[in-house]
Amino acid sequence: MFKTILVQIDGGAGQASRLRAAAVLAEMHGAHLVGAGATGISLANYAVLNGGMAVPLSDRAFEALRDDVRSRLDAFIEQAQRLGIVGAEARLFEGSTHDGLLLQSRYADLIVVSQPDPNDRFGVEHGLPQTLALGGTRPVLVVPTAYDGAPIGSNVLVGWDGSMPAQRAICAALPLLARAGSVTLGLINPERQSELHGDEPGADMALYLARHGVKVNVVVAHTRARESDALIDMAGEVHAGLMVAGAFGHSRYREWFLGGVTRDLLGSAPVPLLIAH
Repeated sequence: MFKTILVQIDGGAGQASRLRAAAVLAEMHGAHLVGAGATGISLANYAVLNGGMAVPLSDRAFEALRDDVRSRLDAFIEQAQRLGIVGAEARLFEGSTHDGLLLQSRYADLIVVSQPDPNDRFGVEHGLPQTLALGGTRPVLVVPTAYDGAPIGSNVLVGWDGSMPAQRAICAALPLLARAGSVTLGLINPERQSELHGDEPGADMALYLARHGVKVNVVVAHTRARESDALIDMAGEVHAGLMVAGAFGHSRYREWFLGGVTRDLLGSAPVPLLIAH
């Protein structure tokens, strides 16, 4: 089960949707919700940028950054209470969002962030899900800005290509899969990776999941469409409220995170997407 859920707090456009998702999961699992907000720069780096370490520690401009984060975290606590979350706390950290969330994720079971805006390559969210999944050890739930609080995990689509990263994502999602009403194990053109699947693609993983009490159905699609598009279409067909994905067709970490199917899903999945490595 997910007993501690970490959610990014930055006051941005995606915060409301990711907080709704975190609240839904916290209620499902009786979890403690931790909202983490970053100043965006460490005090040491701030001093260097302002002319060296002689800058006073109480510099007003830097303190203003802290005050801004504190205000956002106070608002988060109020939002959590309105959403019915009993256990919620706020944590402020100095430095970048990426580094701060990685540090805090050591003490959480799941990290909740927003789907990156493909048109904002210099925003805080750009590369954040990849950084957290690759640099940490916890699964990451990536929430579309349009998410409206619908149930997460009633129907789940799991992308399966036989790879180790995909297997890791499935294991990370087990607390959700075991509670799901229906889980679809989706395979796209498995014949292209026959050495990873055995005689009947999907059968071994379906049996593994069934032993965990997961109600699973295997669906194999043969298509010329991009694998990410095929998975998104499949998610619509099974009315999935959650997608789980690993590294389709890529065996090297860098290829997974900088290209390929997972990259496409990070930017276009219509429902929350759980990734892990």
